[in-house]
This record gives sequence, structure tokens and C-alpha cells, in this order.
Amino acid sequence: MRSWNSLFCLNSSRPPGHIVYPKHQAGHIGKQAGHLGSQAFYPGRQHDYLVPPAGTAGIPVQNQPGRPAGVPWMPAPPPPLNCPPGLEYLSQIDMILIHQQIELLEVLFSFESSNVYEIKNSFGQRIYFAAEDTNFCIRNCCGRSRPFTLRITDNVGREVITLERPLRCNCCCCPCCLQEIEIQAPPGVPVGYVTQTWHPCLTKFTIQNQKREDVLKISGPCIMCSCIAGVDFEITSLDEQIVVGRISKHWSGFLREAFTDADNFGIQFPRDLDVKMKAVMIGACFLIDYMFFERTR
Repeated sequence: MRSWNSLFCLNSSRPPGHIVYPKHQAGHIGKQAGHLGSQAFYPGRQHDYLVPPAGTAGIPVQNQPGRPAGVPWMPAPPPPLNCPPGLEYLSQIDMILIHQQIELLEVLFSFESSNVYEIKNSFGQRIYFAAEDTNFCIRNCCGRSRPFTLRITDNVGREVITLERPLRCNCCCCPCCLQEIEIQAPPGVPVGYVTQTWHPCLTKFTIQNQKREDVLKISGPCIMCSCIAGVDFEITSLDEQIVVGRISKHWSGFLREAFTDADNFGIQFPRDLDVKMKAVMIGACFLIDYMFFERTR
């Protein structure tokens, strides 16, 4: 029998549902307490996706040249070893906030326009912009099942992450047409995949590395609806006994939810998780958004 030390604790001074990832404190979350650190998800095997904890993220606020003032950009930290260019921003954070921008064309004419997102850290500083690259016919004919390329750029406009989703039937009753997204960092170099796992009732996904090896799992609720106030998808170990993070869809207000499909998400993960797996979790969040929270025209 393998034993696990505790990974997570709940800080009573934080808002309910907020996950804290301490380095040495004990606690319990999910079905069973667990320890990541340098331990494996498999008995006797070193886990490949954890790196030594990074230093404390820089809090200073600044605006980068060539970009609009108002929302500050996160200062670029020193890149860790073997870090794909542009992913150094992910090395010192344990939370990502994703805000979809409202498109006036959608509100006025109910046409599906290309989705645009701001990606921020927990201090509200921008990390990336994400923009969908599809044509008008695909967006409005295929709806939430549409294939897309999502390009994620940093503060100087450099494309650092590319998400590729192929066209597949978005029907939970058909196990042969499961959804998938490929995460590339830098563009053209796959670092992981998120594949849907068929289940008659629940929402399930598997996170894979660049070699198509299973690394983590994602489990969501039974019923998906864009008007639900808040929905959590737990990121767990392969045996689903250890919760290592969470993807949460946040309530945006009645008018925003009723008349637009602009959504807000939060992603929580261990600070010392490999930046490539953090990028894959960003891809998982976008796949979930398109599958369950895009409005059907």
C-alpha cells in the first residue's frame, strides 16, 4: 500500500472554495489527502511533471510598452530550465483567471464572432491574450462543436501557445466522437492533449503529455448548463483519489449570462507543477468552455 502526505489545506481567512497550496502545512481536500512534491502518481515511479518550487511571484505592477494602459501586465520572471519560450509567466503562479470579452456583434445580431479572452494572474495582471482563429461560416454553422485554432500571445504579441481542436460531433451519447484538443508550446511543438472520456452521465477528461501518456484526469458534474451560477471541474490523479487542482466556471451576472456567451473561468493548480502541464490545463479550460458554455445559435 502506498502512503500519501497531505498536499492541500483550506485557509479559513480565504473565501470559501479557495484552494491554498502550502509547502509544508498539512491538510485534507477531496477524497483522500495526497502529497505531490517529488512523489509519483504511480508506485515506485518519479513523477515527470513536477519541478522545484519557484520563487515568490513578483507583485509590482507595470504596463508594457506598445499596449493599452489600464490593466497592467505581469512582469516576466526568469525562465526556469527547459521552459518553452513564453511559459515562464506560468512558473511562479498557482492560479489563472480567464475572462472572455463581450462582442457587440453577438449582442446586437446574435452572430457568433471570434472569441477573445484575457488571461490574468491572481493579482489581476495580464499574462496573455487569446484569440480564436476561425471563419464566419464555421462559427455559425458548427456552433459549439466547431473546430478552431486558438492563438495565445504574450505582452509583445508573440504567439507562445497554440490550441488546435479538430471537428468532431459534440454528442455525449456517441462514444466514437469524443472531443479532443492539442496544446502546442511553442506553436508547432505539442506539449500535451486533453481528451474526453466517455461516460453516460458525468463529464470526464484525461490530460496527456506529448507522448500521449495519461497524466491526470478531470471530472465535472452531471448536468451542464450555461446558466448555472458556478460549475467546478476537479483535476485529480489517475486513480481519482487526489485532487491536484480545479477549473471553475464563475457566475458573470444575469444580463451577461442571458444575452452573451462571455464566460469567466478560474484555474487552480500547484505552484510547482511543470509549466507545460499548466499550459495543458489552460487548453482544458477552453475545451470545456466551447463544449458546454457556448450558446447554440
